[in-house]
Amino acid sequence: MKKVIIRKTEEIENWKRNINSDINFIPTMGNLHNGHKKLISTAKNDNSNVNLVSIFINPLQFDNKSDLNNYPKTIDNDIKISFSNGADAIFIPSIEDIYPSNHKNITLLKASAELSSALCGLNRIGHFDGVCTVVNRLLSLIKPKNLYLGEKDWQQLLILKNLVLTKKLNIAIKSVPTQRDFDGIPLSSRNIHLSKKERELIRFFSNELLEAKKNFQQEKKINLREIIRKLSAEKISIEYLEHLHPYTLKKSEVDDNISILAGAIRCGETRLIDHVFLMKRSPIIAIDGPAGSGKSTVTKLIAKKLKLLYLDTGAMYRALSWFLIKENIDYKKEKNLRTILNNVSIVFKSKANSHQDVFINSHCVTEEIRSQEISSIVSTISSIKEIRKFLVAEQRKIGESGGLVAEGRDIGTTVFPDAELKIFLTASIDERAKRRKSDKKSKDSKEMDLNKLKELIKKRDFEDSNREISPLKKANDAIEIITDGYSIDEVVDNIIDLYNDKIPKDIQIQ
Repeated sequence: MKKVIIRKTEEIENWKRNINSDINFIPTMGNLHNGHKKLISTAKNDNSNVNLVSIFINPLQFDNKSDLNNYPKTIDNDIKISFSNGADAIFIPSIEDIYPSNHKNITLLKASAELSSALCGLNRIGHFDGVCTVVNRLLSLIKPKNLYLGEKDWQQLLILKNLVLTKKLNIAIKSVPTQRDFDGIPLSSRNIHLSKKERELIRFFSNELLEAKKNFQQEKKINLREIIRKLSAEKISIEYLEHLHPYTLKKSEVDDNISILAGAIRCGETRLIDHVFLMKRSPIIAIDGPAGSGKSTVTKLIAKKLKLLYLDTGAMYRALSWFLIKENIDYKKEKNLRTILNNVSIVFKSKANSHQDVFINSHCVTEEIRSQEISSIVSTISSIKEIRKFLVAEQRKIGESGGLVAEGRDIGTTVFPDAELKIFLTASIDERAKRRKSDKKSKDSKEMDLNKLKELIKKRDFEDSNREISPLKKANDAIEIITDGYSIDEVVDNIIDLYNDKIPKDIQIQ
């Protein structure tokens, strides 16, 4: 594809008619650095869409005329960087193009009051209104499929997500983690203004945040006063330093698993921001749903793609059911059951091809637990108080450090009620019966009449949903996904998109 530079808004439509492709859009204000390179190259590597970079210094988001006049302008180098890192086109409009004097087609927007009233919004009055106005204008001209933004400007990212949501724009926002320079400070177009001494100050500031993050992983708490004391001792001018919930930007609560420590300082005439995410444990995805909804297949693929541990809780109940039958144990006698459970060990072992075997007391039962015999009794056995208590405790032990995706029937409601993402995966009984019948691993189901399978599935649903202990139900904050008519890959991609929206990329790469 021929690389082009577009300078007039009216040229955008002509260009779009000729590309016959969806667009990845990367908005910038120029003076591009390695952080911008990462944004452009990420868009390039994500898909086969056309990549458009805009270079426009937006006057509406400057609250200081001197700051606007002093913003670095390096257009020739910006063009070179954009094209060499994957841009197919560069849009370099004038102020008159973006904001015509007659204000035709221009809507001056207000940023979310809730999100813009904290952090940078406290002192930069109107800044985020200007950001929303220009981005909305650019989006209306370009109409991209994906919008690529950096997590360095986290508050701005949240505000633009809110803009896309409230205006119901069919645009996916893709974030890229904060990129840091060799000395640990976040890459910024304004770093060019720093003197050697000022750079030392911002490095001290950033290193204190990174050190606080390291300490938080051990102690699970943060001491803002101590950090402020250290910064003040270095004569660093602090505009703000806050410990907040990462999505609401309200004060962080004790129960928050993920929080953000964000600050802004002034070095001479230059104002710089930085933040780190604090996490008590790695994220958890909880996937619940009835039998045959595709939970196992979907969960395995998500675990593989996101490099998370796959926890098949259903296999744990099946393995225990197999064990009780094989050993001819009367599981209705709870006194005997408690003693037996104390001597049971269930272990998952993964192979190189991502296949996971299930062992109970060192015996591999991966194949045996998928029989119709086990399917017909596992709901009854899993409703027994002592068994659920035992296995829920085992599952929580596995999930103490997080970093997993678990599937079952009470994961989001009972086992991991504080999971970052909860999914209720379901499908019609007809669809689930067809899937069960075509399941090569289930020989019994393959040979069974389809109507008989439907009746068994209905019976299983009733038992799971009406058992006294931890019944199958959708958690209040779970997202329901009905999989009828969708491929496995489509369902997996949907859930990964939801995960990416919930979990900052900075956390995912830790």
